[in-house]
Order: sequence, then C-alpha cells, then structure tokens
Amino acid sequence: MRVLVVTAVAAERDAVAAAAEPCDETALPGGYALRRAAGAPVALDVLAAGVGPAAAAAGTATALTAAALATAPYDLVVSAGIGGGFAASGAALGSVVVADAIVAADLGAETPDGFTPVTDLGFGTVAHRPDPALAKAVAAAAGAALGTVVTVSTVTGSAARADELAARHPGVLAEAMEGFGVAEAAAAHGVPVLEIRTVSNAVGPRDRAAWRIGPALTALTGAFRTLPGALTAATAPAPAPAPAPHHP
Repeated sequence: MRVLVVTAVAAERDAVAAAAEPCDETALPGGYALRRAAGAPVALDVLAAGVGPAAAAAGTATALTAAALATAPYDLVVSAGIGGGFAASGAALGSVVVADAIVAADLGAETPDGFTPVTDLGFGTVAHRPDPALAKAVAAAAGAALGTVVTVSTVTGSAARADELAARHPGVLAEAMEGFGVAEAAAAHGVPVLEIRTVSNAVGPRDRAAWRIGPALTALTGAFRTLPGALTAATAPAPAPAPAPHHP
C-alpha cells in the first residue's frame, strides 16, 4: 500500500517521517522534496507542501500526478500536522484527532444573516468525508478522537470567532489550514483521504505562551507509528465464511 502524507511545514514532515525511518529523499517537479520510507506492507511518502489550502492542494496534486505518470499511484492521501483544538469538544493539548469530516469553514460569503457556505450559493463543495470504517480504525489505533476538522485560511484568534465556528459546526474538534486543500486534490485524482491532527493549542485568543508545539509533534510521530498496522487491518480481506456443516 502506498500512502502520501502531506504536511504544511518541515517540522511536521520530519515528525511524520520519524515514525517511518529510514527515509530517502526524492525531488518532485516544482521544487518539492519528498521523504520516502519504503516499508512493508505500507510505504509512506511525506511532503511538506506549504501553509494554507491553496499550497496544500498544489503540492498534493503535484505528488499525485507524478506518481500516476510513474505508474505507481497512491492508495491513500493523509493530511497531517498540528492544529488548534476546541476544548469544549474535548480536544485537549497533545491529543490526537482523526477527521470524519474535512470541512472548509470559510469558503463562502458573508451576508446580513451571517455566513453562507459556497454550496448554498450553488457552487462546489465544502466537505469531504473519509471512509468511515477506515477513519474509525485509524482513530482507534492512535487513541484519537474522531470528529470534524475544519480548514481555515485565517487562524482563529478570538473567543467570538471560536464560538461562531463551534456553533456552525457542532462537535468540531480541531482547526487547521490544509486539510480541505489536500482533500480536494485527492478527490480530483480519485484517491481516498484522511486527516490526522495533534493539538498544539486551544482555538481562541492567541496565547503563544500556552502553545505546546513540541509535545504535539511528538504525538504526531506516535500517531503515525500506529498507522501502518491500522491500515493493514482495515484493508485486509474479510475471512471467508466457514462452510456450512454437511449432514448426509
């Protein structure tokens, strides 16, 4: 099984790659550098594509296209990294979150009645839903919470904005900046997608002194150590049913 993992920055890429060492490095078009761990039965390729949904989509599409042209397509794409957690939903610092919905939280229009998602305007989509059984298996293996992860182009910096997002997306667990872009590229190539986040800070007023980036990166490495086993178990063929007893 070949898996493409897309992060925003090098620190996140390195945390993922640390779970799958040793890694080689290969160059992709556009100046991207891909960390490659050819493990069995799951091979991980890890790419730092840049910050934000546009950069994430561009990098993911580049890697997927290069793999397809090399007749070695990916079986799964994972958006990964650290992010903000919604404390009211139980996403504590250092915890792991797996998305059961990857939602573009600010793709739409502001109206006198509030925010209107782009789908209500008659265009596109604002949500990608990973395979439920796969997401559940990966979350269980990593000891992660399973729920909505929103993608934003502007990181939340106030309690009012955090409350607004929580009201529009009940039970939302985390916010990050790349998942929806990765999911859009994966969908265009017909490849399944997951999103895995570890919580480095609480969503709301920006208090850099309270951020725990180091522990979140360590948790990211731990989550990816569990990924190959979870994927192997989740995608293994179901055992054949036992033959019915024969009574002469």
